[in-house]
Amino acid sequence: MAVITAADVAKLRRVTLAGMMDCKKALEEADGNFDKAIEIIRKKGQAVANKRADREATEGVVLSKVTADGKLGIMIVLNSETDFVAKNTEFVNLATKILDIALKNNPADLETLKALPMDGGKVGEKVVEYMGIIGEKLELSYFDKIEAAHVQAYIHPGNKLAALVGFTKAGLDTQVYKDVAMQVAAMNPVSVDKDDVPPTVIAQELEIGKEQARRDGKPEEMLEKIAQGKLGKFFKESTLLNQEFIKDNKMSVGQYLKSVNKELSVTGFRRFTLNV
Repeated sequence: MAVITAADVAKLRRVTLAGMMDCKKALEEADGNFDKAIEIIRKKGQAVANKRADREATEGVVLSKVTADGKLGIMIVLNSETDFVAKNTEFVNLATKILDIALKNNPADLETLKALPMDGGKVGEKVVEYMGIIGEKLELSYFDKIEAAHVQAYIHPGNKLAALVGFTKAGLDTQVYKDVAMQVAAMNPVSVDKDDVPPTVIAQELEIGKEQARRDGKPEEMLEKIAQGKLGKFFKESTLLNQEFIKDNKMSVGQYLKSVNKELSVTGFRRFTLNV
């Protein structure tokens, strides 16, 4: 039987992200053959994946990060079955490593991200491998990105809620960008401005407004006007640039941005939350 050294175990752990004991056992089973040990760990992960395919992975982490030049922001969600695993350092490290790979390669979509190289395999394969280590169903379920003159990322403590916001102008006080990213996280707007609200949402809000007015006994000829008034309130409460700025409710977010720089606005945002 081959002698398994601590260096061998550490090397396998770096490649597979498996625990020290799992790596040691795999190397022993493979009689010291490194490639065979990797395959043993992969098969263990696939076996767990097959066994737990019908489980729901609704816990996990939401992470967002921006490239060094501030022009590209990426958000991913890595799911687990339990919150216990979601808080595991190795699990968070796996998600962070995937996020860094996405930032480096700027993939077009989730499937492209899953196919990117990672430690001798592919990102999607590594997620499956880790299932064998952790013993739960894991799923890389979400990927999105924003490219702009400046992108700001925000992760709420606990890794359950994250936001990305793109801005029209770079080089300003970083607190300005952070304030707006936190606004998105806290207030969950439906769009940047009222012109960006999907027509289906507008139609639904108008219908709700009419039905509420009808239940209140308002005349039929007044329903449209009342519904339009309620729609205006919806725009103010639910579109980012028209929302009250949470740090100063005497102005809207749009007014705040213009007070900082007349050319400053928001190009887009992403927000994702898990069980918050």
